[in-house]
Amino acid sequence: MPDSPLPSLTLGGLFAGGLRPLPPEGQLTGMFKAPVAGRCEIGPTGLAGDRQADPRYHGGPQKALHHYPAEHYERLAQARPGLAGLLAPGVLGENLSTRGWTEHEVCIGDIFRLGTARIQVSEPRSPCWKIDARCEDNGLSRLIAAEGLTGWYYRVLTPGSVAAGDRFELEERPAPGLTLARLWRARIDHRPDPDELAMLGAAAGLSPAWQKRLADRRAWLLGNA
Repeated sequence: MPDSPLPSLTLGGLFAGGLRPLPPEGQLTGMFKAPVAGRCEIGPTGLAGDRQADPRYHGGPQKALHHYPAEHYERLAQARPGLAGLLAPGVLGENLSTRGWTEHEVCIGDIFRLGTARIQVSEPRSPCWKIDARCEDNGLSRLIAAEGLTGWYYRVLTPGSVAAGDRFELEERPAPGLTLARLWRARIDHRPDPDELAMLGAAAGLSPAWQKRLADRRAWLLGNA
């Protein structure tokens, strides 16, 4: 992409995993990931060999891959020093780990070339209680949400293969200026601007679930002005 607004990055880590019990209740989760050695195929629902326990909320075509900036772990460790030894790439269940891009640089609908695959940003990750259970810290998910350290999901446009060390290259940016940080701020604000919600909801590439979420929120605000 000429004059790309994002520099290319190296994929620092690639992670996948099966299902394991999540303490204390023992519910199955796919959050426990391990580094993938060598090349791995990416299909419409994500990495070969990667599993999600509850397809209602995790995985599927709109959330095939989860990307989490490695630099976020340092910020979380500053806020939770007791977890510093645990908070490292892969712990929050991400598939892709990089340094250099955060929600402030990545936009809704950005299309990237990664290895031989093409992937598109679809929505932020919404932190849930499983993060607290995984890290044994009641409130970590709230901290992640409040600080906007969410990471994001991709849909797979073109299947291919990927390995740690491959380059991330931005190919298309259909919604310039509509960053994931801006989207998340509108999501958590008490009374966001309805026009902002409409603009974000119309961004090319935003997942249908988030389109509906923003439309419903806008309708409520307009009806309760």
